[in-house]
Amino acid sequence: QVFDAGDYFGIMQVEEVDEEEEVDEEMEEQFKKPNPGNGPCFKVIVTNENGLQASNPNSVFLIDHAWTYGAQHARQQLRRVPGLLHRMANLMGIPFHGEVPDEGSIQQVLQEMWKYNQTYQLSQGTAEEKVPVWYIMDEFGSRIQHSDQPSFAAAPLFYMPQQIAYTVLWPLRDLETGDEVTRDYAYGETDRLIRKCVLLPWVPAEMLDVSCFTPEPPDEHYQAILAENKEKLPVAINPPVYAKDKVFKVFTDIQQVLNNLTHPRFVFTDNEGEADILYNFSHFKDYRKLSEEKPEVMVNQFPCENLLTVKDCLASIARRAGGPEGPTWLPRTFNLQTELPQFISYFQQRERRGEDNHWICKPWNLARSLDTHITNNLNSIIRHRESSPKVVCKYIEEPVLFAREDVGLVKFDVRYVVLLRCARPLRLLCYDVFWLRFSNRAFSLDDLDDYEKHFTVMNYAPGVTLKQVHCEDFIPLFEKQYPEYPWTMVQASIFKAFAELFQAASSKPAPLGICDYPSSRAIYAIDLMLKWDTSRDGKRIMQPQILEVNFNPDCDRACKYHPTFFNDVFSTLFLDETDNCHVTRIV
Repeated sequence: QVFDAGDYFGIMQVEEVDEEEEVDEEMEEQFKKPNPGNGPCFKVIVTNENGLQASNPNSVFLIDHAWTYGAQHARQQLRRVPGLLHRMANLMGIPFHGEVPDEGSIQQVLQEMWKYNQTYQLSQGTAEEKVPVWYIMDEFGSRIQHSDQPSFAAAPLFYMPQQIAYTVLWPLRDLETGDEVTRDYAYGETDRLIRKCVLLPWVPAEMLDVSCFTPEPPDEHYQAILAENKEKLPVAINPPVYAKDKVFKVFTDIQQVLNNLTHPRFVFTDNEGEADILYNFSHFKDYRKLSEEKPEVMVNQFPCENLLTVKDCLASIARRAGGPEGPTWLPRTFNLQTELPQFISYFQQRERRGEDNHWICKPWNLARSLDTHITNNLNSIIRHRESSPKVVCKYIEEPVLFAREDVGLVKFDVRYVVLLRCARPLRLLCYDVFWLRFSNRAFSLDDLDDYEKHFTVMNYAPGVTLKQVHCEDFIPLFEKQYPEYPWTMVQASIFKAFAELFQAASSKPAPLGICDYPSSRAIYAIDLMLKWDTSRDGKRIMQPQILEVNFNPDCDRACKYHPTFFNDVFSTLFLDETDNCHVTRIV
């Protein structure tokens, strides 16, 4: 709780030097340092007359955090928190003279803040509580400049008794009076090209000479994922054969199944050891043991199915269907951890051609749109990479919209439940009922942080209305709005995309593809949107865009409106009986 940095350091304003004046080489070097702001140039120097000794246990300093926030709340807080906009504009060198927050100044702060933002996330709590938070250090911390050979290191510290985060600053070597305090803005990055990318917000650079092609990663990439997931692949088994009238014992921890599965050929058991079918909510890992000891026991998951359900893997395997650019049914996607230079090159090329550059940053593995951000600010995307592993996907700038009489033309997405009966040979079916989700505000490519305009997941946000339309009511409304696009034609293109996706996912042996374990069965929910595109012969077409594939989806709405849902699913997957089960064979 002792803020004694003022006794050791001072903030110095550096005058810009006129080009004509002769400046000695050493001075010249100092001025080349990037300064986060666009206003006056500042640097922090050691002012203590005795300098600083790195070995001295007292050479540790606290930096206060001026603003801590979730990225999606930034605009709102700048509008509402008294004095916040004023302080941030000041700190970032943005002219702001009024008393009342004006949108222009807010917008400038939202653009500039990515040069000042730092991030941390808590490692415990709910998914919501683990979402990364961003913070801006106080004026002293924010004016510490970057250096590739830093004199100090800084790291956030969360102090539990007070529930407050600070930044801790400590010297890496002995310093004398007048020496500059610097830190490495690309700390931990050793690769030269990646450092150049990570430092782009402060040191602008053109990356157009980097190829933006993103071929599928090498086999080792998938082997590493398998090892990281601690999944053990099954041994080869013969497909089990069951008696025609066998009643299967089901072990499950999924309440929706326990409440809704009433088919006479399935009974529940509390004893996992005697089950014929394991229908688990959490991920099953040890397929080897299962295949060796109980090859006849069926399970509701496939080994390596994360290649579909985790967003960076989905983008990688999709390239088998569409080459390095990816297939037409997946938005162009880059893995920010491994494909940052390619992404920056692609972004700058689009910028140069004057093309739309709105992107959506998503964590690899969080659901419900958590920690998902839409932006056309390259600095923001580069910095988001620091918080948690993310992919960046081209934002659909021209979605097919749906007219809601109460609000106008809104975005919508469609969820289909697909049933994977067998990976090789591929047997894929689709449940005939699909689900729709709508945005609550008319769509336009602005107010990118307006959740109800750009997102469709409304059932988790408190106090937000959830618009429900059943698919049998939706189809006639849709066809009335788009008479030239009958739903059967749209759905055929959707099913074609599903077929290509699952063919790509099962085209290689595990761990490069979904494992063809004969006792596996699964259902997945695929979320998609439609976008306007132009076909080869110049016609306007509705092109499906697969957004994500979900493992063990929430089937609450399915059971509520279609009580036979789980009977249909179980008959199809475990009995191979599809008559009257409301399913359509895709492959």
